[in-house]
Amino acid sequence: MVALSKLVLITAVALLGWAYKVARPPPPPILGGPGGPPVSSPRVQLKDGRHLAYREAGVGREIAKYKIIFSHGFASTKESDFPVSQELAEELGIYLLYFDRAGYGDSDANPKRGLKSDATDVEELADKLQLGEKFYVVGTSMGGYVAWSCLNYIPHRLAGVALVVPAVNYWWPMPASVSASAYRKLDVGDRRTFWIAHHMPWLFYAWFNQKWFRISPIVEGKPEAFTEKDWEILAEIQRTGQLDRGRATKQGAYHSLCRDATILFGAWEFDPTAIENPFPNGDGVVSIWQGREDKIVRVEAQRYVAEKLPWVRYHEHPEGGHLFMCADGLGDKIVRELLLGEEPRDL
Repeated sequence: MVALSKLVLITAVALLGWAYKVARPPPPPILGGPGGPPVSSPRVQLKDGRHLAYREAGVGREIAKYKIIFSHGFASTKESDFPVSQELAEELGIYLLYFDRAGYGDSDANPKRGLKSDATDVEELADKLQLGEKFYVVGTSMGGYVAWSCLNYIPHRLAGVALVVPAVNYWWPMPASVSASAYRKLDVGDRRTFWIAHHMPWLFYAWFNQKWFRISPIVEGKPEAFTEKDWEILAEIQRTGQLDRGRATKQGAYHSLCRDATILFGAWEFDPTAIENPFPNGDGVVSIWQGREDKIVRVEAQRYVAEKLPWVRYHEHPEGGHLFMCADGLGDKIVRELLLGEEPRDL
């Protein structure tokens, strides 16, 4: 009996040691340092010493009338273009600023990364590049949570915000009938993965890397996470080299993908549905753009958020999936409303 007890104790200690090892993420490599990934992008240094990488497009910032900062989605980088035409950029005088969010691409990982730090990263980037007192923000998909954070933490710096198929947290304060309905429609792998990200974030890295159980098709970018039209659009985007998962995760999956999931689905320190209108005098636009057929961001949750914020302009494409903004010139419509207040005539 004593020998059996010792064996059980040894086995338990060994299992705990294994669990600690697999659940503990590795430290991020030093970008541009000895043995670290090379840096190939212009970067700015923030107050805490980290660097953010960026890419500029549109017209020059010195002559631009409008300046927009884009927050990219999951497993993406600053190389992913928002579908705004160069013709519109030149017509209106638009400067486009894309950047790698912390831990992605050529931007240093932030061990203290959270909702507020992602918003202040945007603010510091704007100040380092001297964009002026106010600027516009567009958050797409996972980058939508950064847009919500900007609305909550730096509303005084914003000239307008567009949230395009913004990711939702199914644990935000909302009626069970809404959250449960939307959550049930997700793939079982998505439900498991999001549940772990919310309830057991310390285990998420181990879950992400295990091979025994199916994880999220959304996280893995599987075809079943997209509509047929989405998949066609995605194939074209990948063909142009805009999406490169290896480039996005060059510092490791934990500091990019895993942190995205645990921040989005974690406990938020503010309620997006209780954010106050940053433009009570009507001098700016906040909009949400959603596809009714989106299999990644469920429309029920998005509708609820929009209903709770009557000052937000909500647009729902009846046939749109997660990438609907990439078709039919919709990117230009999103930007025209953001900058000029022009309501789209049709979707």
